[in-house]
Amino acid sequence: MPDELQKITVVVPTYNERENLPELVAELTALQLPGLHVLVVDDNSPDGTGEVADKLAVEAAVPVGVLHRTVKDGLGRAYVAGMQRALDEGADIVVQMDADLSHPTSAIPAMIEALRHEGVAVVLGSRYVPGGSVADDWSWHRKALSAWANFYVDTLLRMKVRDATAGFKAWKASALRRIDIGSIRSNGYSFQVEMNYRTVRAGGRIAEVPIRFTDRTHGASKMSLKVQLESALMPWKLIFGRRPSQ
Repeated sequence: MPDELQKITVVVPTYNERENLPELVAELTALQLPGLHVLVVDDNSPDGTGEVADKLAVEAAVPVGVLHRTVKDGLGRAYVAGMQRALDEGADIVVQMDADLSHPTSAIPAMIEALRHEGVAVVLGSRYVPGGSVADDWSWHRKALSAWANFYVDTLLRMKVRDATAGFKAWKASALRRIDIGSIRSNGYSFQVEMNYRTVRAGGRIAEVPIRFTDRTHGASKMSLKVQLESALMPWKLIFGRRPSQ
């Protein structure tokens, strides 16, 4: 990856995150990363998150863009819309992260540095490589479910990724174009799995750097039963979907 100034766009989907968003933008600003931009993708939050984002676009010390969507149709759709906007606006690197402060912004420089390695298409902020961890206040069954989900995905798809359901990632723009993100229709954890799978199938490498994942302190989780079921079925859809081309 060349050394000239690159545009780094952090895509942040939001729905009812008015308390967390200003803090997240402040943390991103404190990184003092050259070329850093923030793109907030708000799904018409009833709590006024969109208005908070518009205010940040005027007042923040880093460039903040806002994409207002009128339909709330899932995290995957919001990420696709934001990533496509980021690519259209000339991003060289696209970082995806949640607005709930569960993803440590301090890991972003290491993730971007790891993208410099030959053949690496995406870098995951990983809970399950040495040095990574999940939130201390997670219940034992939530920890077990998360660990099992990643074991399940790796067993079926054999991507050799420790944290296949991770939602904190840094992408090369070229990798996002190669996997045709506009054609992805999955949501939730299954969206993360499908993105990783397409990357591996396209010949890209996935790297992982350790993060300490923390639970949200404001707002409520958006993970529904429907999204969990879709996530469980996605590996099988990918397996059977690939057979005709083999």
